[in-house]
Amino acid sequence: MSEGRCSVALTSSAAAPAKEANATGPKAMELVLVKEQNGVQLTNSTLLNPPQSPTEAQDRETWSKKADFLLSVIGFAVDLANVWRFPYLCYKNGGGAFLVPYLFFMVVAGVPLFFMELALGQFNREGAAGVWKICPILRGVGYAVILISLYIGFFYNVIIAWALHYLFSSFTTELPWTHCNHTWNSPRCSDARAPNASSGANSTSRTTPAAEYFERGVLHLHESHGLDDLGPPRWQLTSCLVLVIALLYFSLWKGVKTSGKVVWITATMPYVVLFALLLRGITLPGAVDGIRAYLSVDFHRLCEASVWIDAAIQICFSLGVGLGVLIAFSSYNKFTNNCYRDAIITTSVNSLTSFSSGFVVFSFLGYMAQKHSVPIGDVAKDGPGLIFIIYPEALATLPLSSVWAVVFFVMLLTLGIDSAMGGMESVITGLADEFQLLHRHRELFTLLVVLATFLLSLFCVTNGGIYVFTLLDHFAAGTSILFGVLMEVIGVAWFYVVVSIATFRPPHYGAYVFPEWANALGWAIAASSMSVIPIYAAYKLCSLPGSSREKLAYAITPETEHERVDSGEVRQFTLRHWLVV
Repeated sequence: MSEGRCSVALTSSAAAPAKEANATGPKAMELVLVKEQNGVQLTNSTLLNPPQSPTEAQDRETWSKKADFLLSVIGFAVDLANVWRFPYLCYKNGGGAFLVPYLFFMVVAGVPLFFMELALGQFNREGAAGVWKICPILRGVGYAVILISLYIGFFYNVIIAWALHYLFSSFTTELPWTHCNHTWNSPRCSDARAPNASSGANSTSRTTPAAEYFERGVLHLHESHGLDDLGPPRWQLTSCLVLVIALLYFSLWKGVKTSGKVVWITATMPYVVLFALLLRGITLPGAVDGIRAYLSVDFHRLCEASVWIDAAIQICFSLGVGLGVLIAFSSYNKFTNNCYRDAIITTSVNSLTSFSSGFVVFSFLGYMAQKHSVPIGDVAKDGPGLIFIIYPEALATLPLSSVWAVVFFVMLLTLGIDSAMGGMESVITGLADEFQLLHRHRELFTLLVVLATFLLSLFCVTNGGIYVFTLLDHFAAGTSILFGVLMEVIGVAWFYVVVSIATFRPPHYGAYVFPEWANALGWAIAASSMSVIPIYAAYKLCSLPGSSREKLAYAITPETEHERVDSGEVRQFTLRHWLVV
């Protein structure tokens, strides 16, 4: 038999940060693991009383209810990508055949990674950087994912601001994207309700009122020539962005005490709206054709590497692994919480939501294709074009169109808010746990974080802001997320990181081709988060005392076991450590 020892910190599971008078604080317990030859594991424990650091002596805030945590995780994972990305990827990559690589990566990568991050946060009870005390040399992974989450906030909040702008515009008897009689419309605009609007010799040069409202009425894209001609921020979008930032701040300033209550609305509302839209969508003419296109099976597409890469990336994006959010959320769990069951529940809900949202999306796309007498492929889009052009155009043709528009954009608002809350919580928790000054002044630090995202988001609400948005969307959280996940679990993701770089295609927005300097800037954004990992590893190795062997021993040994390194016992340097399971 073999015997091993480890120290485990057991902390109070009080629901509020306030301490009771008779609280004894965290206790350390030595667990002696005895592994019998038949595989049965027994443990024996001895209570210790080591000196406690100020951080360990503090009671960590926990979720008031288990449902607060589950709804927060589900609300973060189920975001706008479930509505605009997964259905389109499924349609583009062989319909129902896409479910094969998607479910494959869900089982072998998605669920294990999801569970691993929940377990890391819950066991260590720290944010994305602090959990890497289990292997100090990789603490840079934590800082990298925090930086990625911050980058995402720069442009993700803008999507919510667009949705808020559309929501305010929907409170009218006639939706402003219904006709071409507005000041922002161009001579190319063709009334969506005009008969045979999509036919004729010049049909390819025509635009719809919905497209012109988004690009000219909201974005004012026609007043910019590219990234070198952004123009000033638009006051309407800036005002909406201010409201979004204020909502995020007051949802996060008190930690999980406030965010845990907000998600009861933001995480449940989308399901009510999706169900209502599904009931309406399947009654529309052409809906069956749209759903048939969504589920059509083309197994030959599985021979293409790009299909499998899309599935792998979608799993990372859809579940939210590699962003530090799951670690931050689970760090506020009780130590004995069943995080394995949580992982199964939340990943299952997320995948079912993605799949079912495809029926909603393609029922409306089938309706639009029949209305304009065009193939499904001509109206099927992903990204902002789907939810800010195609869907509003479809809603404008329905009875009570303003009501349906309000309902739809409320759903987008709630989908975006809880996901944005998760990203901000990753940044706030990850850094506040590392620096006690920030922890003691969480409310002020939260304000500084949201203000920083606001100031940089202003670039995305200028006349050419969509180009900045596209650049950030393409580079800030693509390869860098896979690289972060690679460093977490090398055995799963390494091939797809390499292939995603080898098959890189520059971003584009419509006919606009991004200049070389913009692509270089994009790669600099991606590299800035990835480079934190080796830079911090090099810093850690240089700052540790001792010989090269001792430096490496300290760097790969959990900080709670550094006294073993002092005594010359380094388990990671023995073959037995890697062979014994």
